[in-house]
Amino acid sequence: MQKLSLDVCVIGFGKAGKTIAAKRAAAGDKVALVEADPQMYGGTCINIGCVPTKFLLTQAAAGQPYKDAQQARNNFIAKLNSANQAMVEGKGVLLVTGIASFSGPKTIVVGDQLELTADTIIINTGAVSTVTAAGRIHDSTSIQQLTSAPESLAIVGAGPIGLEFATMFKRFGTRVKVYNGAPEFLGQYDSDIAQAVREHLTQQGIEIVDQRVEAPEQLQEELVLMAVGRRPAVAGLQLEAAGIAYTERGITVTEHCETNIPGVYAVGDVTGAPQFTYASYDDHRIVMAHRWGKQERSRKGRVLPSTVFIDPPLATVGSTAKEAAATREIVVRQANIADLAIVPRPKILGQTAGVAKFVVDAASDEILGATLFCVDAQELINMVALAMRHGITAQQLGAGIYTHPATAELFNAVLE
Repeated sequence: MQKLSLDVCVIGFGKAGKTIAAKRAAAGDKVALVEADPQMYGGTCINIGCVPTKFLLTQAAAGQPYKDAQQARNNFIAKLNSANQAMVEGKGVLLVTGIASFSGPKTIVVGDQLELTADTIIINTGAVSTVTAAGRIHDSTSIQQLTSAPESLAIVGAGPIGLEFATMFKRFGTRVKVYNGAPEFLGQYDSDIAQAVREHLTQQGIEIVDQRVEAPEQLQEELVLMAVGRRPAVAGLQLEAAGIAYTERGITVTEHCETNIPGVYAVGDVTGAPQFTYASYDDHRIVMAHRWGKQERSRKGRVLPSTVFIDPPLATVGSTAKEAAATREIVVRQANIADLAIVPRPKILGQTAGVAKFVVDAASDEILGATLFCVDAQELINMVALAMRHGITAQQLGAGIYTHPATAELFNAVLE
């Protein structure tokens, strides 16, 4: 068995890991990145997650036939996959393809051919589907490679993944039924927002059924998408051999992403953190600062916005009104997008559906949270998150000067 001694070893080609690997190699460290599958160079987001699904959503909205959209998607993702390989190798990272597992606290074996030891190890293996795709039953990866759009599709799960695929396949001409097995539809949102989203999806022709599905194979639709979540990818890592603590929720880490083994870090989805590529990117900053910098960054108090890419997008950050009212005296500032006379962009686009809702501390005017269900919400929510991070009040955000016509003018309309 070949043995290599390294400064840094990264397991998994996701956002945080690949960025750390490239930066440390550029700084002169001897770095290896181990990835089990060459089809996953670049990580989940680029190959099977955020990017390809949003590409397909955009193609569907443009009226492209499914097969053409899928081919364009595959061509695009292949370029990104190749670009990511070139990116890390161009920085001097040793890219190793194979299955990595621990044989000790700072020792990793790849198959039976290679043993790697490193002062710093980054576990960046992400998450995997909880579903076994076979026959009519699909997960969020296999559903992207159908030979044609189905006549009908049952989607089990009414979370972000389920609703995004419902929107996509409805645009491709599929008859879509979503089975919501949760106690409430979009229960993580305020009930008025959830109801507005449900009504709009129904108006688009997406059927939503409040029913828990115990036997998906018995559903009558042509195909079934199981959109019921993902779990941290720890199987096969042999974490016990390294003494690394973990639970079914993921690898246990400190606020600095360090495991119970000094010098061994875990980042991104594998830690049970919110499964957002931008959260993983921030994890890379935290590790860089903790291991090689001034240790000034941590996961504490992070403001993480999120977006569900339905039509229009549903974006949120911070607390809901229900959550905030439990501990604060609040003011809710809310309006239907169609009623905002000084915000013409949605009308220009013919996309006036939705609502903007802000939760504000009654005494301090601090923005506690916001939900934007409207065109451009995926961009606007980042402005709200920035305001929250830096203590910009609701009135100050509302008093901003925004270009015209822009959906950002809703800040003037709702908050000023």
